[in-house]
Amino acid sequence: MNLRPAFLLVAASTLIASALPALAADQDADLAARVAAVEPDVVQWRRDIHQHPELGNRETRTSALVAAHLKRLKLDEVRTGIAHTGVIGILKGKLPGPVIALRADMDALPVTERTGLPFASTVKAKRGDETVGVMHACGHDAHTAMMMGVAEVLSGMRDRIAGTVVFVFQPAEEGAPQGEEGGAALILKEGALSGAYAPEAIFGLHVWPGEAGTISYRARGSMASADRLVIKVTGKQTHGAQPWHGIDPITTAAQIVTGLQMIPARQVNITTAPAVVTIGRIQGGTASNIVPETVDMEGTIRTFDPEMREDIIARVKRTATDIAAAAGARADVEIQPYAPPVYNDVALVERMEPTLRRAAGDKLRSMGLVMGSEDFAHYQAKIPGLFFFLGVNAPGVSLGATADLHSPEFMLNEDAMKSGVQTMSMLALDYLKPSGS
Repeated sequence: MNLRPAFLLVAASTLIASALPALAADQDADLAARVAAVEPDVVQWRRDIHQHPELGNRETRTSALVAAHLKRLKLDEVRTGIAHTGVIGILKGKLPGPVIALRADMDALPVTERTGLPFASTVKAKRGDETVGVMHACGHDAHTAMMMGVAEVLSGMRDRIAGTVVFVFQPAEEGAPQGEEGGAALILKEGALSGAYAPEAIFGLHVWPGEAGTISYRARGSMASADRLVIKVTGKQTHGAQPWHGIDPITTAAQIVTGLQMIPARQVNITTAPAVVTIGRIQGGTASNIVPETVDMEGTIRTFDPEMREDIIARVKRTATDIAAAAGARADVEIQPYAPPVYNDVALVERMEPTLRRAAGDKLRSMGLVMGSEDFAHYQAKIPGLFFFLGVNAPGVSLGATADLHSPEFMLNEDAMKSGVQTMSMLALDYLKPSGS
């Protein structure tokens, strides 16, 4: 029997296997050099976007900045006007292969900044009938800048990509203005991620006030679903000195707020899954001596379990209407679904865990459930997805020791952004690596 061919095959396989770590190390070193080269630009882009924030569906300046950058990189295709102000860039690798998507969100929040940064926002904008301060209090400025960096890094490495990368710069993650559609749901509705560029996997990240440079993730459910709660309480207007001549919607609204808090605290089994009901806005009245006719309330419902969500929504409606009725008032309750829970595909997480570990080293963290929500969940309902968190506190500052997301004092450590650029680039390169490499 001639064993020579088998011997040669085993020897060749051993040689290839021994060379793989060196090849991976070479690619990582090259990638790290490219990330370091683009880092100053990422910081500058982030500061520019931070100083000029825009609310959802109004990100015209930001999207123009992104589109101009992608065109400079000579991507294969750059599409604008996606879901109002979104931008999609298409990068085709040198070799054929699958399609993946990388997503960044661009919108800011109606928050007046109090950071004292030299590039702090002084922008004001109309939100409905109100004029509000506008701030990147959730880090979307960093998300956009980092993804611009990822696009630059990967466009210089397209010869190592077996497939296509779709860069999704999304508007209105925080929600569209009243009466408008927007965000991830509208991108999918418009079919922007269908046809030839339908991805088989999608990746996203969010900055987080955690330990600097950490990468945190969780398989399966990781972030809560969100439903916007709108309640209009109608009473009867009268003189403030004689409230018995009318029906006071302000005191009624106060009782409704208290009653709603009893739902997650006393009426549902939160050992099954956590839940939160929050009222974040109450508006009513025009003068101190007038009992107004109406009070408007807005809030959010956060859940993980679909059955619990339906139960809480039913309880919210019943509690508000019954309390109002007891006072002789009326409560009209509207529930506006925002996003389902963020669910990280188990198979995709298992496949990409080695990449996350290589990217983060000893800064890789597993995480618990997060009551925050993300409309990235809409993509995950259609496409296997992985969403992770990047710690952006200053070195030595732990989670909870600094201003939270959505705070007017929220600040991030710009040095951590290079970890975001590197991790997203590695996920794309590893998922789209040529066969046998």
